[in-house]
Amino acid sequence: QVQLVESGGGLVQAGGSLRLACAASGRAFSSYAMGWFRQAPGREREFVGAISRSGGATYYQDSMKGRFTISRDNAKNTVHLQMNSLKLEDTADYYCAASPLWFAGADDTQYDFWGQGTPVTVSS
Repeated sequence: QVQLVESGGGLVQAGGSLRLACAASGRAFSSYAMGWFRQAPGREREFVGAISRSGGATYYQDSMKGRFTISRDNAKNTVHLQMNSLKLEDTADYYCAASPLWFAGADDTQYDFWGQGTPVTVSS
């Protein structure tokens, strides 16, 4: 079992940046691949990006490439999502998730544990 708590969401102007954090507790954090997903009001959950257990591999949804960066610190049991050049359409609740696989990618069924989410609102 692993418990996940996201933080760092908030209100930001378009073009600005936010850095989300996901703190993990429970079983060894380095045993899990991590992913970030988001869900906007009235829309289905969508994949943002993922990182392997070691942090050596990352993968992003095309619309986030070059703007979002995922990193992890296994010593501190945290994973971060750095979001730059934010757009109005990035407004959503952002969730981190943990998978027992080495790397889980965009398939949300591969993730066993989810945080409660942190809201991000991008204003014009």
